[in-house]
Amino acid sequence: MLAVNVAMLTGVFFNTVVTQPYLHYPYIHLLVDYHFGFARRALVGALVSLFTDQIPVWLVFALGGGMWFITAVLFTLLFRRTFGLGRQQIPLFLLMAGSPFFLKNFMHSLGYLDIYGCAAVISLLLAPARSMAFIIFSAVASIILILIHHLHFFLYVPTIALIVVIRYYFVQGLTRQGAFVGAVAVLALCAVFTAAQFFGRMNVPAPEFVSYLQSRIADASRADLPHFTHAFAFLWYRPLSKDIQEVWAHLSSNIACAPVFAVLIWLHKPLWRYFGDLIRALSSDRQRRFVIFGIILISAAYVPIFVVAIDYSRWISNWTVCLFLILHAVKTLPASHDVWPIQAEDSRTQAFGWIITCIPRIGIVRPW
Repeated sequence: MLAVNVAMLTGVFFNTVVTQPYLHYPYIHLLVDYHFGFARRALVGALVSLFTDQIPVWLVFALGGGMWFITAVLFTLLFRRTFGLGRQQIPLFLLMAGSPFFLKNFMHSLGYLDIYGCAAVISLLLAPARSMAFIIFSAVASIILILIHHLHFFLYVPTIALIVVIRYYFVQGLTRQGAFVGAVAVLALCAVFTAAQFFGRMNVPAPEFVSYLQSRIADASRADLPHFTHAFAFLWYRPLSKDIQEVWAHLSSNIACAPVFAVLIWLHKPLWRYFGDLIRALSSDRQRRFVIFGIILISAAYVPIFVVAIDYSRWISNWTVCLFLILHAVKTLPASHDVWPIQAEDSRTQAFGWIITCIPRIGIVRPW
């Protein structure tokens, strides 16, 4: 299964780089910076502009590939620290790392901004959480994610909040100082999101903005790139109401994919069963109830995303990845008894594992 997953990843990588099916979205995000003032979705482009004014196409795949590699390495380190990487843990590792929701889908959407949130969550799971510096670091990471893309406020920031509670407040307790720092962090995140969502639109005429973006294109021989910048510059002008209208226009086709998503999630049944066993094994009823409540809140946070953005495959994939990462945090909590790892010898588990392994990706808007 591991060999097939590697082959799948290689095939998805070459397909993404050669055919460039969704180049327009990540490429225009590298063109946009803070040249005209504060703007949403502009932090990555602003950092790139510190080093170069001309953006070649290969930079999309270089940055995306580098971020994917860092995320894959961090996840492997996290899994090894949480569960180990012996023979007994390999089935669990393959159900996570080989899931079409996770690394394979991030490879398909190479250059997109979702993976930054995933990498940030994994980093926080690996970082020490013995002082309030962990809360501050988590807040700073969350602010950076919101500046990268404001939807991270719903996409990965709620997962970060749950991890902070599990890793810091469950261990250190809720002190007056800790509560104050946490409250300030929440207020700061809400303020940054509000600024990005409602005050991050471009204030210059669209032709001027498009002209600036086209001046940053390095591949002058490609006639499609100026077309992309002209076609997708509306992302920095469109109000929230227009986003909602677009979702409603595609709602019937997206809802029609719900059974497919349900089956794909069900195929991870051995993993969900193990996750449930870990939660039930927690020695503290308070912690068990809070973890369940946190998962419900994280799931509820995805509802606004489904209302304002049509990329349902991406959102389902990221929600699943959040559950994978929360599982690691739950494993660190005190348990009343040991939970048996997923058994490789079970025939049903093997069947689920092979089906998951052979699915190359989930997609961006709709399955595949």
